Amino acid sequence: MRKTTIALALLVPAAFFAGQFLSAKTPVAPSYAPEVSYNASGAAKSGNVKKSVINAAPTGKVHQVKDGQLIMDAVKAANPGDVIEVWPGTYTETVYIDKNNIRLSGVIVEGKRPKLFGDGHLNDAILYSGNNIVVENFLITKYKGNGIMGQAGNNFEIRNNIIEDTGVYGIFPQLGENGIVEHNVVSGIEDAAIYVGMSDYIHVANNEVFDSVAGIEIENSRHAVVENNFVHHNTGGILAFVTPGLPIKDTVDVIIRNNWISDNNTKNFGAPGSMVAGIPAGTGILIMAADKVIVEDNLILNNKTAGIIITDHQNAPNTTLDPGSDPTPDEIMILNNLMYNNGYDTIAEAKVLLTTELKQGNPDIVRVGNTNNSCINNAQQYVTVGVSSWPACSFSNTDSVVSYLLDTPAAPRSVAAEDKGKYAYLGICTGCHAYTGRLIGPPVQVIQSLYMDDPQALADYIANPLKKREDYPHMPKQDYLDAETRLAVAKYLLEVKN
Repeated sequence: MRKTTIALALLVPAAFFAGQFLSAKTPVAPSYAPEVSYNASGAAKSGNVKKSVINAAPTGKVHQVKDGQLIMDAVKAANPGDVIEVWPGTYTETVYIDKNNIRLSGVIVEGKRPKLFGDGHLNDAILYSGNNIVVENFLITKYKGNGIMGQAGNNFEIRNNIIEDTGVYGIFPQLGENGIVEHNVVSGIEDAAIYVGMSDYIHVANNEVFDSVAGIEIENSRHAVVENNFVHHNTGGILAFVTPGLPIKDTVDVIIRNNWISDNNTKNFGAPGSMVAGIPAGTGILIMAADKVIVEDNLILNNKTAGIIITDHQNAPNTTLDPGSDPTPDEIMILNNLMYNNGYDTIAEAKVLLTTELKQGNPDIVRVGNTNNSCINNAQQYVTVGVSSWPACSFSNTDSVVSYLLDTPAAPRSVAAEDKGKYAYLGICTGCHAYTGRLIGPPVQVIQSLYMDDPQALADYIANPLKKREDYPHMPKQDYLDAETRLAVAKYLLEVKN
C-alpha cells in the first residue's frame, strides 16, 4: 500500500470536518436516515460469512504434482473428492477441470508458489466446468485469454491467487451459482481483473485489483456482495453493469461496501470499440442500467472524473440497446461514503451538467439519463449532479446482509447430452460475444451471417481460430472442448435468438 495513499486517508477526516465547521458558507441542514438496516428481498444472511461454499471436506486421494510434471495428468487421474496439490515450480500449460468436487491447491513453500506461465502464447491458465471446485494459492502470468475462468460450474472458491497479465480477464466465473472470490491479487488485465458474469449468490471480498481497465465488474448477475477490496490505479474501479445482448438480461441486488477505491486514473487500454473501452479514466464506481445497487461505507478518493457515475444505456458509450433489457438503473441507494478529491479533471459532459445545475466544484457523484426510485443519504456532503431530487433512503446500513451465499450448496449443474451446445454457449461464448453490439468479439448476429449454413466450419474455427479482422482481438482456441461439443455449440449459436 502506498505511503501517499495512507497519508491522504489520514487527512480526509480532518479535511471533511474543517470544511463542515470552518467554512464561511451557510451550513446546509443534513437529511439523516433512520438507523435502520436494509430489508433485502434476496437470500440475506446473518452471522459470519461461511469460510466454504463446498460444505464438504475432501474425501478422496491426494495427487501431488512436482516441477517438471503436468498438472493436467493429475486432473485426468483424479476422481470426485480428490485433492491435487501442486508444488512450487513453473508449469506452462492449460488446466481444464471437467469433473466435480476437485480441489486444485498450490503448495506455498518459503513464500514460493507454483507458477502457471503462459509464455505469452497460451490462452487460458485454469478453466473449470465442474461443480464444487476450489482453486487456490497459484501465481498465474503471461496468458492471452483468462487467468481462471469458470464455465457454468456451481459452488466455487477462488482464493489467494496472484494473477498478472493474463489477457482479457483475470478471474472470470461465468454462469455459476454460490461462489466466493477472495484474497486474490490481480493486475495488468485488458478488460476486468475480477469479472463476475451471469452468476448468482456471489461474494467478492478482500481482493486487491490494480493496473487494469476495470477492477471488479458485476455483469448481468444477481445477489452479489462486493466488500473490503482494495481497488486502485485502474481505469474504472468497481462496475455494476447490464451488458445488452446477453441471455441474462439484468443485474439486480448488488451491495458495494467497505471498499478502498482510489486513484483509478489509468488510461483506458481496452480493446477499441468494446464496452469497457468506453469507461472514462478516473471513474471510482460505475453503475450502468443495474437495479437495486447499494453503495455504502466506501473510501472513494482521487478518481479524476468522478467518485460514482450512474448511467442508463442511452447515455453510455459503445453500447447498443437490447429490447429485452431495461436500460434504466433503478433503485440505486447511496448511503454514507467518504469521498475526497474526486472529479478534479472531469470529462466535458460532467462539466456541462454542473453548469446546467448552477453548481461549482469537482463532482463526487454524476447521474446521467433516467432512473427511478433511487435515494441518497446526506447528499449535502458531496458535490453531486443529477441527484438533487433523490430523497433520503429509508435505511442507513446493510448490517442485516452479511452474505448472499446460499445456506446449502447449489444443486450441481448437470448437462444432458442434448443441452451441451446451450451450456457451452452460455458458459463460454457469452463471455466475449453479445447477441447485439460488441463485447470483446463480434456480435453473435455477425457470426450467424457468416456461418449460418455451415456449423461444421464454425466448429472447426472454434478449435483453431485465425485472426480475420484487425479491429478485433484474436480469438483463443477452444480445442479443449471435444469435437462433439464444438459442433453442438456451433449449431446452437447459429440458431439462438436474443
